[in-house]
Amino acid sequence: MRISVPEEVEKASRVLTQRDRLLAQANEEAARLVDLAREKGENLIQRDAIVQAAQNRAANIIEQARQDAEAIRSDADNYVLEVLNELEGHLLKTLTVVRNGINKIQQDRQAMRERAETAVQDATAKFGNPVMPVATQVTLPAALQPVEVEVDPKGDEIPDSVSAKMLIYS
Repeated sequence: MRISVPEEVEKASRVLTQRDRLLAQANEEAARLVDLAREKGENLIQRDAIVQAAQNRAANIIEQARQDAEAIRSDADNYVLEVLNELEGHLLKTLTVVRNGINKIQQDRQAMRERAETAVQDATAKFGNPVMPVATQVTLPAALQPVEVEVDPKGDEIPDSVSAKMLIYS
């Protein structure tokens, strides 16, 4: 029995050593797995943070592009309004010149009719009632002949590339 006890103690000692070695390996493996899991978790968190940062950056770029587009659209609208207002001013000045020309022609025609009427009345008073031919051609005096004149509403010189002409009666 003395012989068998030391064998049993030796066997138990080997089992204990093996158990300690297995526990140490298991603890090392557990620590390695915990570290690996921690690294993976940090990588996922970091990757998620990178994705989130990229999404935020993309949203900022899109918003900036929208603001830039709105600013460009607003500037373009302002430019168009400015050009249209300027064109309206030029058109109003031109319309004024045209209306003045029309009024001048109408006044000259009325004055000519009145002079003709007065001349007929004077002639009738002086010579009696003359017989007028049915179709009489009237020649306008030189002062009422049409003349071509270049017109610029601003009073500036008109470039050769632009032809703004109007018939007026002097």
